[in-house]
Amino acid sequence: MKTASISELKQELQYRSDKEIMELCLQLARFKKENKELLTYLLFEAQDEEAYTAGVKQMLEEAFKEIHTTNLYFAKKNLRRILRQLSKNIKYSGNKQTEAALLIYYCKLLKASGINLQKSTMINNLFQQQLKKIKAAIAGLHEDLQYDLLNDLKNVQVSDTTKAS
Repeated sequence: MKTASISELKQELQYRSDKEIMELCLQLARFKKENKELLTYLLFEAQDEEAYTAGVKQMLEEAFKEIHTTNLYFAKKNLRRILRQLSKNIKYSGNKQTEAALLIYYCKLLKASGINLQKSTMINNLFQQQLKKIKAAIAGLHEDLQYDLLNDLKNVQVSDTTKAS
């Protein structure tokens, strides 16, 4: 089966009634958890981005409490799992400011977790990749927002250099 393009889907949806579109959305939500999560975001959380960000931050805090900091192997697996979930939440939002804020918060929690970044090359590389993503997200924002987020980013990086010394 050939998958239709977005423009083809858009044209077809224009000819459908509201009831048919609702049924299609519900059918999509039944088959995949990610579709249901996206639909939940769009219907209930997209109007209040700050509350959504706060909820994701709370989820991050709870997930970081469960990390085994003594065993680096399990710490790496947990960090990757948390980052996958965070990436999905960022993708649902599609907002660069939310992306930068959540990634900065992830990095802050990683620094505060007690995991030694210098002991594990993989965890250090993961941290550095997130810093690059943050800088890329910040680059597309308004100057005032850039200033605030860059200050937060500098605080994360300063704490990185003080621990490395």
